[in-house]
Amino acid sequence: MAKRNVEMVDVRELCAIVIATAERELLPRFTATERRQKRDGSVVTEADLVMQSELKRALAARWPQFNFLGEEMSTEEQHALLRGDTAGVWCVDPLDGTSNFAAGIPFFAVSLALLLHGEPQLGVVYDPMRRECFWTRRGGGAWLNEQRLGAARAPVKLQQAVAVIDFKRLAAELAQRLALSPPYSSQRSFGSVALDWCWIAAGRGDVYLHGKQNIWDYAAGSLLLAEAGGHACTLAGEPVYRAEITPRSAVAVLDAALFAEWCAWLGVPR
Repeated sequence: MAKRNVEMVDVRELCAIVIATAERELLPRFTATERRQKRDGSVVTEADLVMQSELKRALAARWPQFNFLGEEMSTEEQHALLRGDTAGVWCVDPLDGTSNFAAGIPFFAVSLALLLHGEPQLGVVYDPMRRECFWTRRGGGAWLNEQRLGAARAPVKLQQAVAVIDFKRLAAELAQRLALSPPYSSQRSFGSVALDWCWIAAGRGDVYLHGKQNIWDYAAGSLLLAEAGGHACTLAGEPVYRAEITPRSAVAVLDAALFAEWCAWLGVPR
């Protein structure tokens, strides 16, 4: 029954709900909302809280059988929801890239995945500034609006690659090695994990590395990359996705040969 409930979710209808809520609640608050720091030092704004509340309300009205896990909930609630996942649970980051949003940098997104028995079955990542909706269903491919994602451009060697790297959360030794002797052509850091995954899936960047991201950051994006034919693992060589709150590292590439080359340089066990 739970699997049937998930299969009955129309991803296009889900996209429409996410898009409408983001454009109503996020865009009017962009550059016009106050920020504060949470206990862990991360930034939260009124937009995060309102977006989470409104998205929870809209999803419950349409699919009341599913639970809701949002970033702006307590850790205790989040743990309980993952442990109790039976009918399914929405895993939501209402505003991924809050620091960008608060600073007036137009690179942020809403990220949503539907988990069943701890595994993501479908995902939506919406960038309201570009009106780009990335969406996927397990086994159904990965999409950007109406365009199917896959091998977006010819694969390159690591020395020619554009890398998307979050240095802040890497071990100091690895960050220093990358800074002093980068194996790639150039490097970027954008500030939204969910969009990082989607941009790699879309060929907007060749290799990816992040030292610590949460399940609501990567649940939708990691499924989207996999459905686009991409490859990912942690720095320890494990699958990135795990149904737990503990942060995970991520190494990701769309092309298989480049993924192997990137992992070899990083020393990832294979």
